[in-house]
Amino acid sequence: MLLTGLVSSGLGRAHVFMAQTHYQEQFKSILGSGAWPGTLNVNLGEVSIPDYRKLRVASGLESGEIDNAVESIRVLGFERDGQSFGGATAFQSEISADGDNWIECAVLIPDLTRHTETAEVISASFLRESLPCDDGDTVRIRISRTV
Repeated sequence: MLLTGLVSSGLGRAHVFMAQTHYQEQFKSILGSGAWPGTLNVNLGEVSIPDYRKLRVASGLESGEIDNAVESIRVLGFERDGQSFGGATAFQSEISADGDNWIECAVLIPDLTRHTETAEVISASFLRESLPCDDGDTVRIRISRTV
């Protein structure tokens, strides 16, 4: 599965969640190391929306037929000091700005999200520097397949 879209700035709040030790421990099993404390938002192009909806179905956020060729990984939520931190679903992936050089990453779909056409991408590295990319640049995301 290949998703294509434009890099965009988010609300700047992901770092609050991404920096939590509980999440970082789980990201190690997904990425092989902890994640950069933030996400790269990718506003998906119209042709990628149907495939992204399949990921949302696998995450339990939409109804429809599940694509068994894509493996979802559950990220468990938790509560700390009376504050709830929700769960999410991750999909191991690779991202590229040029189509030649690919960086390991994961598409992360939080249980509580307003994004229906924006992929949130996590990686061990700061993707804006390592790809590199800026707002408005086109990136490609290859979702890992199980078959």
